[in-house]
Amino acid sequence: MSIPHLDSAVLVTLQAVMEGEYPLLLDTFLVDSEERLRLLRQAFQAGEGETLRRAAHSFKGSCSNLGAAALADLCCQLETLAREQRLVEAPAMIERIEREFAIVGILFRAERQRYG
Repeated sequence: MSIPHLDSAVLVTLQAVMEGEYPLLLDTFLVDSEERLRLLRQAFQAGEGETLRRAAHSFKGSCSNLGAAALADLCCQLETLAREQRLVEAPAMIERIEREFAIVGILFRAERQRYG
């Protein structure tokens, strides 16, 4: 069973809690995530496993909070690779994260259009 791109239950809860600020939340996540992706790439290129682990962990939490389930799972996998110092596997995982983020970005922009 595959993990969904977005957890609709989380999105419904966020809509209810955030009300009119919901579109801003989505926009903020997208902008923040671009920076998080940059940090992942930068940490890998510098060979900084612990920095990579922390960045992946932080991104995982952000994704989880916004219901980006598959993206959170990929970040968790990257976090594990970095913790275990298996950095040779990191580029492929970062690429998977970037592809999933591209999908999530499209879905969140469509979601934003519905509410903003």
